Amino acid sequence: MKFGVYTAVLHDQPLRTALATIRSLGLDGAEINAGGFLPTPHLPIDELLAGTIAPAEYLGIFDAAGIELTGLNVNGNPLHADPEVGPEDADDLRRAICTAALLGVRRVVTMSGLPAAHPGGRWPAWHVNPWDSGYLDSLDYQWDSVAVPFWREIDALARDHDVKVCIEMHPQNLVFNPPTMRRLVEKIDATHVGAEMDPSHLFWQGIDPIDAIDYLGDLVYHAAAKDTRINPACSVAGVLDDRFTRVPKGHKQTGLGGRHVVNQWPVNSSWDFVAVGRGHDVEFWSRFIAALYRVDPDMAVNIEHEDTELDQLEGLQVAANTLRDASSLTPQCL
Repeated sequence: MKFGVYTAVLHDQPLRTALATIRSLGLDGAEINAGGFLPTPHLPIDELLAGTIAPAEYLGIFDAAGIELTGLNVNGNPLHADPEVGPEDADDLRRAICTAALLGVRRVVTMSGLPAAHPGGRWPAWHVNPWDSGYLDSLDYQWDSVAVPFWREIDALARDHDVKVCIEMHPQNLVFNPPTMRRLVEKIDATHVGAEMDPSHLFWQGIDPIDAIDYLGDLVYHAAAKDTRINPACSVAGVLDDRFTRVPKGHKQTGLGGRHVVNQWPVNSSWDFVAVGRGHDVEFWSRFIAALYRVDPDMAVNIEHEDTELDQLEGLQVAANTLRDASSLTPQCL
């Protein structure tokens, strides 16, 4: 297995410093942002695509640090109906695939996206429990008229560039759990679109990530190490906790940036993203690593740090220590 860090949490550091930080944690991989919700301070994507920076020159920075570039990340909403959002995110994904091919990187992480409920709509609509037949009609439109044509195009582009596109199963997207992941693959007859296994979003949905890996099998191309803690408030508010408040004007929540601004998290939340090991113990993470190893012994697993109770370095260190301890229980994965 290859253990590393998704460097969005280190965007305040220059690339060389961020890679040195990763190395100091005893890790040897990096996943770099390539567009979408977040900016690209660690990737000169325009210059690489224009040929003004050679791939070898950029990759030399990683070689010098002893770090392998294991993936590009371009999470956004490429199916957004707003003409100022969806087309830009879709183009970012296409550019990320082309850039990955230039760099010899075989994994691009993204989200499936979420369209409007009907033609002419402007805002994404997430129909989670379509008990009413009207929601099924809307889902037919979202899947067959919007998602399927787009993802067929992306699968073909990825195939042409020998790059695997790894979809993070994220709520408020069409693909948010293993069955919807498999549905997309089957609808587009995909060869180069599969899953990024991020357990954090599965935990709070009540999904067992180990069972999810076994269910998806070789559709799992890439993985994130990110944990979730279920809090006592969940017994009253439930996992669909909607007690969010508006972000004050001009404020960006810690850890994000770019044009994607989220509302403020509930103070007494039902669940929180926490550093790896603070939601689930070492024994779980050992089983998680072993399950990924059964799919692909060379899979990259990158820490994604969004624990607001810990600073960036403390959170990364906690996660790295947990993965190291978990790996000691599964030595075949080292």
